[in-house]
Amino acid sequence: MEQYYSDEKNVQILIALLKAHGVKRIIASPGSTNVTFVGSIQQDPFFEIFSCVDERSAAYMACGMAAEIGAPVALSCTGATASRNYFSALTEAYYRKLPIIAITSTQDISRIGHLIPQTIYRDSQPNDVVKTSVYLQNVKDEQDEWDCMIKANKALLEVYHHGTGPVHINLATNYNSSFRTKQLPVVNVIRRYSIEDELPRMPQGKIAIYVGSHQKWDSSLTKVIDCFCQKHNAVVFYDPTSNYNGHYGVCYELAALQQNQDSCNNPDLLIHIGNMSDMCYVVRPKNVWRVSEDGEISDRYKCLRNVFEMKEFTFFNYYAEQDCVNKLPYYGDCETRQSVVEKNFPELPFSHIWCAKQLFDKLPVQSVVHFGILSPLRSWSFFSLNSSIEKFCNQGGFGIDGNLSSMIGASIASPQKLFFGIVGDLSFFYDMNCLGNRHIGNNIRILLINNSLGAEFHLFKQANSIYVNEVDRFISAGGHFSCKSKDLVKNYVTSLGFEYFSADNKEVFNNNIKRFVDPGNLPKPIVFEVFTKVVDENEALYRISLINSDIKTDLKSSLSHLLHDGRFTPYLKDKYNISLFNIKEQ
Repeated sequence: MEQYYSDEKNVQILIALLKAHGVKRIIASPGSTNVTFVGSIQQDPFFEIFSCVDERSAAYMACGMAAEIGAPVALSCTGATASRNYFSALTEAYYRKLPIIAITSTQDISRIGHLIPQTIYRDSQPNDVVKTSVYLQNVKDEQDEWDCMIKANKALLEVYHHGTGPVHINLATNYNSSFRTKQLPVVNVIRRYSIEDELPRMPQGKIAIYVGSHQKWDSSLTKVIDCFCQKHNAVVFYDPTSNYNGHYGVCYELAALQQNQDSCNNPDLLIHIGNMSDMCYVVRPKNVWRVSEDGEISDRYKCLRNVFEMKEFTFFNYYAEQDCVNKLPYYGDCETRQSVVEKNFPELPFSHIWCAKQLFDKLPVQSVVHFGILSPLRSWSFFSLNSSIEKFCNQGGFGIDGNLSSMIGASIASPQKLFFGIVGDLSFFYDMNCLGNRHIGNNIRILLINNSLGAEFHLFKQANSIYVNEVDRFISAGGHFSCKSKDLVKNYVTSLGFEYFSADNKEVFNNNIKRFVDPGNLPKPIVFEVFTKVVDENEALYRISLINSDIKTDLKSSLSHLLHDGRFTPYLKDKYNISLFNIKEQ
């Protein structure tokens, strides 16, 4: 019977990436747990395979071979204590910086600790044995497949990252006896570049830059990105907290939210810079290049191709000087689409998004805004604030627990600046003890959106708002903090020396805007509490997601939600003068 590759997908992925990264030589030790791996590679003429019964000797043979030829050598062993015998030679390889790849086969880690023979822990190693260790699990779905590809790439790239050294790959098997796979899967091969390397050419097509949350910019970086965009007809999409203020930026969140998407947010290449961001849905790229000094394999979009371990200025300066024939009007197309959506912005109910629309162009220049996560960050991302305003959010850990405290810490460090904190009620009450800090100055303005629970869990885009009964009981934490009491926050903050006012409708809100955004040196810090309804928050987000939709698209995208939840029936009925119960399949 002819033998091909094992049908185990994780084994196929590893073999394909070993070939792509040029790892040809493998020293195999006998055993049953590594049969699917060794049985696959021995029929592939790409590999040069050597046999050694003693794993300790095999690992030292690999050291000698790697040192002699100056190329990586892989090891393969079975389960039980076989891998323990690699430790001595891997220690040698670690201190001599030799490129050794130890592939230890294992049963699924869920079997460890249950008195099952030949199952041992390999999830931690001495600090001076390998540079990194990864576990390639049995593949059950697309998520597992992507995860295995990323981890295998990470381990193989680490062999030559910041100097050479050994790495560890723990390869699971379910002892599949079938070797019928004739071709290896197409794998995503990731390359890492430093400034010393010959960098790849910039491809043709639609090129976008996405900037996540970012440290403060200097003018030279902004200028070189503008030069790059001009040369390559590129556009810059950005998180609200990226603080990018260059010429080629497009505040694209509103256009990206639309149900009938076009090709603007599907660039051929996305250059990803910056840190954590909740706005990455703005683009759905075909390929990604990640630029970061840490050189980490961060694959947010699951199509990472290249990692550039260098300063952002270095990267963009290099490619800004490269010849280019890309004439696609990509930036102009994106800017036009965003402009069309903005011009058709609908009337909204009294909600956080409505409040943001009233305030975004009235905040004083040179001020600083700290957004709470989720609703505050999203609601304000649909509007472009003045370029002089700095914007921050605790997106690193993405928790609700310290948004106010972070803003207060910054306000104490820079008392000459005016700080605005935008928070929801759960975030406010979680962090309210910071308002009693004696160092607080009068340069603080807090906008508190109070709808008495985690409104996020009621949004139409959330599955749990449809499929989970009684969301308010525990999931959205409804009913706490006196359920939108008109006195609770007022009494608390005024006793701490804050000025307080509130609004529960559009007219009262507008009457308080002037005081809230007053750039003058007011005598007290301010808390502006805004009481909104969850149904209005939901409808506001829903309406702005359908700005560019026609009736057919509107109904098609909405029907599944509305059949389960009638909160939006009046809106669609008024808009189209139809009844949902009379909708027929088109």
